[in-house]
This record gives sequence, structure tokens and C-alpha cells, in this order.
Amino acid sequence: MRNRIPAFFRRKKGKKEKPPASSAPAASATQKRDSKRRRIFHLSLHDQILFVRRLAILLKAGVPIFESLRMMKKHMSSRSALILVDELTVGVERGQFLHVSLEKHRRHLGDFALNIIRIGEISGMLPENLSYLADELEKKRRLHNKVRGALVYPAIIVVATIGIVIMLTVYIFPKVLPILRGFKGELPFTTRTLIFVSDLLTNQGFLIAGVLLGVAVALALLSRIRKVRFFLDWSILKIPILGNLFQYYHIVNFCRTLGLLLKSDVRIMEASLITAETSTNFVYRKSLTELAETVKKGGKMSLYLEGREHLYPPMVSQMITVGEVSGKLSDSLLYLADIYENEIDELTKNLSSTIEPLLMVVMGLIVGFVAISIITPIYQLTQNLRP
Repeated sequence: MRNRIPAFFRRKKGKKEKPPASSAPAASATQKRDSKRRRIFHLSLHDQILFVRRLAILLKAGVPIFESLRMMKKHMSSRSALILVDELTVGVERGQFLHVSLEKHRRHLGDFALNIIRIGEISGMLPENLSYLADELEKKRRLHNKVRGALVYPAIIVVATIGIVIMLTVYIFPKVLPILRGFKGELPFTTRTLIFVSDLLTNQGFLIAGVLLGVAVALALLSRIRKVRFFLDWSILKIPILGNLFQYYHIVNFCRTLGLLLKSDVRIMEASLITAETSTNFVYRKSLTELAETVKKGGKMSLYLEGREHLYPPMVSQMITVGEVSGKLSDSLLYLADIYENEIDELTKNLSSTIEPLLMVVMGLIVGFVAISIITPIYQLTQNLRP
């Protein structure tokens, strides 16, 4: 690795331009406003990609980093990205490296991006590393979209089913209810059940909605507790069909992040810890932290993964074994990431055709139950009225 400072970090000799003294109060006021805005700072994945991609293009064109940041500041559409570029411009102007200025935003950018940028600056390959980082962030964004897109259709069907049931029991069924209440004989069990549900939703609907909202808020608050979050993440992985989708998603993130860090000459111990921190699932985060401890003690990564097939399919440990033996662990990890990303593609394509019949059957049973509950007593009533 070359220990030299990139050309765009070298300061030009000569007179340094100083801001006029009259601008000091205005600058101070601006800094105060910015400090308030930074408290709500949030950088989306889309903003990260745009920032990294634009900076890479400008640096490749030979524009110094300070001028690149100043130019980018004029074209930031997001307020969060604008605050980021403002702070980076000030830091670089003071002579800081880019990754040092980004340290305070580690929570938003992540250790992975900071290490890629740090290595690029130290080696003099910052433009290339930024382009590389932008490509990987784009892959991550596409992966997010695939998983979200796969969950949209089932969610729409479930919401539609709940909406139809509420409409039938709250708005339509009460209009028929007076006729059923005047029925002298014993009502069928299905009709009595529907009457109970209709009365409950009509009279206690707001209370039920409040309870459900309270439960949702309570779960959101409890999920901040580590043990509760661990249990919820474990439960998600056990959901039929969707559990495999989430499992492959976390395997792709694990393999790609670790593989890229190793390829960028990050030590395996440090790379393992960074990979663990980037995982959003607490089950995998705990497992990857244990994996880092295993590597620290001199153990083999493949042996650790072999005993945890419920989280890592056998192919993962087998390919990592090949990488450890051949000395090309990073290539094996990136190959695994591509394999399981293709698996996600297949799952998302087949998810609609797999879940649609099941949801339609459930929806048909619910609607059929409501229809039978209404039609059966009316049919019995008309039979009794016949001479």
C-alpha cells in the first residue's frame, strides 16, 4: 500500500484567501443554525449514493477535493446531504482528511464506507475507491428494493381482506341485522358469531383500534431492548417462505461486506467486527460477533459456520473453506454474495405465485363465512313462510 498523500490534498503555495472580517458574524450565525439542524441529521441510502458518485466523478476529472465539495454544495437536493457537504468542506479546508471529517457521521454512513474511503486516501486511490463504494451502495439499494417489493403484494392482499371484512361486518351486515334479530328460531352458529363480531366492531371499534395501536407502539418501544429485539429477529427468520428471504438477505450483506473489506486490505479481525456492526438483524449480529472472536483466537471461519446451518447454509461454509485453503477468501465471499442474491431474485419472482393462492383462499373463506352467515337464516325464514 502506497503511503503518499493524493495530489488533490496538497496545498498550493502562495497567498491564502481569507474571508473578509465583516463576514464573521454572518458565518457565526450560520454555524449556529447548522448546529441546530445537525441534531435531526439523517442521510438516506439514495443521498449517500449521489454524494459518493458525484464526488468520485469530480475527483476523476482532476478537480481538487475542496473545490469538488464546493461545487457539490450548489446541487444538493436534500437538506441532510447539504449539511454533510457543508461540514466536510469546513473540515477539508482545515486540512483534515475526508475520512476524518466523516467520523462524526459514522452512525449514518457506517464503518464499511468510512474504511473504504480511508484506505482510498492513504493509498492515493480515493476516486477509484469512491466509484467502487458507489457501485456497492447501489447494489445494496437494489437488494433493499427487491425485498421490499416482494413484501408489497402480500401486504396489499392482507389489507384488502381486512378492509372487506370490516366493510361487510360494520356497514353492510347491520342493515340485514334487524331481519335476523326478528327470526324466531335459533340462529345458526355462524350467524351468531357474525352478530357478535359486528356488535363488537360497531360499539367498541375505536377501543379495539386504540388497543392495537397501543400494542404496536409497545412493541416498537420494547424492540429497543436487546433481548426483545433478538427474539423478534429470531421469529422473523422462522416465518415460512419469508424467513428464507430474510436469511438470504443477511447472508448477502455478510458475504459482500466482509469480502469487500478483505479485498480492500482491511485485516480480517477488523473486517469481521465491522461486518457484525453493519448487520441489522440481532441474531446475525450476535453470530458475526462470535465469528470475529473465533478469528481473533486463531480459529477458522469455516469451522464456526459449519455448526450453525440454521443461519448459514452448508454452501457458505464449503465455499469459505475453499477460500481459506486457496488464500482467496475475499473472492469466495463475493462469489457467495452473487449466488444468494440470485436466490433472492428467484424467491421474489416466485413469491407472488406462491403466496397469492394461499391469500386468495383465506380471503375466500372469510367472505364465504360472512355470506353463509347472512344467507342461511334468510333461507330458513323463507322456508318457514311457505304454505
